Amino acid sequence: MGRQENSTDSNKKRLGQIISVLVKNDLVKGITPEKLRKIIEELGPTFVKLGQIMSMRNEILPMEYCKELEKLRADVKPMEFSEVKKVIEDEYGTELEEVFQCFDSAPLGSASIAQAHFAVLKSGEKVVVKVQRPGIKDIMARDISLLRKASKILKIAVNTGNAVDFGIILDEMWTVTSQEMDFLIEARHAEEFYDYNKDIVYSTCPQIEHKYTTSKVLVMEYIEGVQIDDTETLVSMGYDLNEIGLKLADNYIKQIIDDAFFHADPHPGNIRIRGGEIVWIDLGMMGRLSNRDKLLFKNAIKAIAENDIDEIKNILITLGNHKGRINHLRLYSDISDMLSKYGNKSIGDMDLGIIIEEFLFLANTHGISMPKGMSMLSRGIITIEGVLAKISPDINVVQVMTNRMASEVLNNIDLSQEILNVGKTLYGSARKTLDIPAQLSDILKMVIKGQAKVNMELTGSEEPLAAIDKMVNRLVICIINAGLLIGSSLICTTNMELKILGIPLIGVLGYAVSLILGGWLILDIRKKKT
Repeated sequence: MGRQENSTDSNKKRLGQIISVLVKNDLVKGITPEKLRKIIEELGPTFVKLGQIMSMRNEILPMEYCKELEKLRADVKPMEFSEVKKVIEDEYGTELEEVFQCFDSAPLGSASIAQAHFAVLKSGEKVVVKVQRPGIKDIMARDISLLRKASKILKIAVNTGNAVDFGIILDEMWTVTSQEMDFLIEARHAEEFYDYNKDIVYSTCPQIEHKYTTSKVLVMEYIEGVQIDDTETLVSMGYDLNEIGLKLADNYIKQIIDDAFFHADPHPGNIRIRGGEIVWIDLGMMGRLSNRDKLLFKNAIKAIAENDIDEIKNILITLGNHKGRINHLRLYSDISDMLSKYGNKSIGDMDLGIIIEEFLFLANTHGISMPKGMSMLSRGIITIEGVLAKISPDINVVQVMTNRMASEVLNNIDLSQEILNVGKTLYGSARKTLDIPAQLSDILKMVIKGQAKVNMELTGSEEPLAAIDKMVNRLVICIINAGLLIGSSLICTTNMELKILGIPLIGVLGYAVSLILGGWLILDIRKKKT
């Protein structure tokens, strides 16, 4: 009973803190990017971590919000070793010393959700032990629930038009929380990544010690290596930075266009060089593309290289989800304007990550939402391009990708199959040609009988029609207003009873309605001009 009361008091206190943060940032008046960042910072380091993850999700948040959330930084105090030991022993149901030969109490790194320690298993293998902060998932679940309650108390508009939906932010925070705080998911990612790269001699990831891994403790191979941006050390060890850069870019492109399963946060801290191998670590956040999305992505790269606006437009519409009507003419025009910025640049001189981000933004402005994997892809490519700029600036990711796609096409060509396909196409075309006279004859018969109908859609006509509709509405209001004025004036010339200040009541009401309509019309016209 006492514990329940303490919990209730704690929730009330936290709810008060959350409400004060929301009020302080004037959330009732809307959610700007800066407000969202400040709210997350003031809610604490755990929310900061989630905010950093959400900054990569521009299919959820508009681009300007993602950019603002990229500024989030968290200073987290490390856990006491006694807490670390307790979490491990609770998970294993035995003493820490029963599992590990030695365990370094000083953390290798500490973050808001977990911290990592070096250890040696009883079998003698060096490992990294990632330990989740105790109760962190419950705290997040409580805070998100209280945030939802606070937003209702403050009557925050859940849908702010073109801005963000605060309810969706909370839903997404909970989804991210659930995934990030289950280390078994990260373990499965590592296993899948290892399988995809086991035949690549220069690329790997830490192997997971599944026997000692739980949802709160992750045990993996310890990677000694050198961080990839420590170029001085790498050069002193005899490494060729261009070779590393080329292999890094090629492997990352392989992850995208072959495996459709890629590291979504490939910053330098997550890439090590060890014995000639590139070792990808921290596989908690991985991007995934469906086979269909992967194929469309390849076609999009080809279309960009060929400046094929029609194909790019079709791919955007096919790839994304859209609820409303698409203005095809404007979409075509916007894609054309975007590509014209690059002028005569060859595809090898372009920044692929920036181009993808621009396409995502363009799709968003046309009400087309892209799949989750695409937004993670753009951020991943931008990050890997940043790593390449540090170690080997001459290597271009787009060029590596086009080279890989070209070699893939050549390797996949089957001459006999191609001849067979061409033959089938010619046969199909010939059969359709034979049908044309009969179809023309049917059309002529329908025209003669008056049964022919033509369906036409005037693309891009919505806005002019809406403007005409509004103009007609204003004209109707003007006519009604004029009628009211004339009618009220005629009534005022009569001796009708029920008068106010000597004027018939109906006449007064007519003037009042006319005045209101006239005022509303003037305000509407002035608003339109501004």
